[in-house]
Amino acid sequence: MSTEARMPALERIAWGAFWGYAGLSIFGAVAYATVLSGDTPQLLVGPYTAKVYEISLAYAPLTTVYLGAIAALLHTLPRLGWAKALMMFVAASGLALASELGGTNIGLPFGPYHYTDMLGWKILGDVPPPIPVSWFYMLYGCLAICARLMSADDSNATRWKWAVAAGFLLTFWDIPQDPAMTAVQPHHWGWDFDKFPAWVPGFIKTPFFYGMPLSNWIGWVVTGILVARLMLLFMPPVLVRDRVAPSRLPILVYAVGGVMPLAICIKHGMWWAVVPGALLMYVPTLMAWRAGASSAPETVTPPEREGPSGDLVLSVK
Repeated sequence: MSTEARMPALERIAWGAFWGYAGLSIFGAVAYATVLSGDTPQLLVGPYTAKVYEISLAYAPLTTVYLGAIAALLHTLPRLGWAKALMMFVAASGLALASELGGTNIGLPFGPYHYTDMLGWKILGDVPPPIPVSWFYMLYGCLAICARLMSADDSNATRWKWAVAAGFLLTFWDIPQDPAMTAVQPHHWGWDFDKFPAWVPGFIKTPFFYGMPLSNWIGWVVTGILVARLMLLFMPPVLVRDRVAPSRLPILVYAVGGVMPLAICIKHGMWWAVVPGALLMYVPTLMAWRAGASSAPETVTPPEREGPSGDLVLSVK
């Protein structure tokens, strides 16, 4: 297949992966609000319900996350080039994994916790693979929102400003996400409060928000900022503004990420998670959507040449 034919195909596949991600997110939201909450609709009662339930519970959450990651990664490839895009994905997911392993082993930076078997196999016996890759694609969306709402230049100061904003945007997602995954059965992870070191101040380690300690949000903000700052090494703000932000896909990836946790929280009446979570996630998202691209439309032309390293050198209309 020619290079010219490959690039539009990547864009189409990225959107296809996104729609799969969106469809499974809605499916998961409905499942958690009905079957997994014990309210099985009569329509779903039948001889095959148990098998469908078993398969869905085993594969749908994993598939949803992987499709989100695939959508973001394929969207990145024609904009950064293969080498940079893959390095950014590995670096961002790797740093997120290191932070998660710190939480599950020494309680830093989130506080001590553990993952259940809901997401299957765990890296080093601690962290399911979907967790670190979700940091990558959600922060990809966060940085696209930053590009539409903040000024862009490639200075160190601007990169840190973007990283801080992206870190908080990511943490806003956790407002409904953590209660949905820990306060409602089936649990995806749980807190080990007895493993907090004695020197940690009580107000940081005491459960206060649907069983979650303040240390969790501190860990989310710090990790989100660092991972976003790392990603900006591979795609500086001007590149995000000119090549990534003109497309709506990254913003939609971020927006869809909140659908399932918000649905679960609504179902279980966790309104202190629903209201601030929805407002803090979707007000910036809507502002970015309305702002549109600050530069050019989202069309990416086929690459004009291929660099010596194999990176695709692109031009953007």
